[in-house]
Amino acid sequence: QLQAFGGGLVQAGDSLTLSCAASTRIFSSHIMGWFRQAPGKEREFVAAIRWGSGLTYYADSVKGRSTISKDGAKNTVYMQMNSLKPEDTAVYYCARTNSYSRAARDYDYWGQGTQVTVSS
Repeated sequence: QLQAFGGGLVQAGDSLTLSCAASTRIFSSHIMGWFRQAPGKEREFVAAIRWGSGLTYYADSVKGRSTISKDGAKNTVYMQMNSLKPEDTAVYYCARTNSYSRAARDYDYWGQGTQVTVSS
């Protein structure tokens, strides 16, 4: 199971760090991703990290403002988001896949989501 937390209500320009803890071991072959879903919109890819190599991937919408990282000892993946904008408002989910993809359908385990609200 994956459990995401760290969301909240922040102001535009603020920073926030989301965490996603896995209750079972994450293997080097796994890719951990963050997605977000705003009301009335489809779930969209935000960032991903290869557990083994640490190679990271970002959506253009957050590139340069966000950093995905991992702590293997804690089985936890993080996403630090800086310079938050109102359009970053969404429920953020973490998920796991065995093969890198930006499509939500390719991820097989999902966390419950954590709400991020950015006020202007």
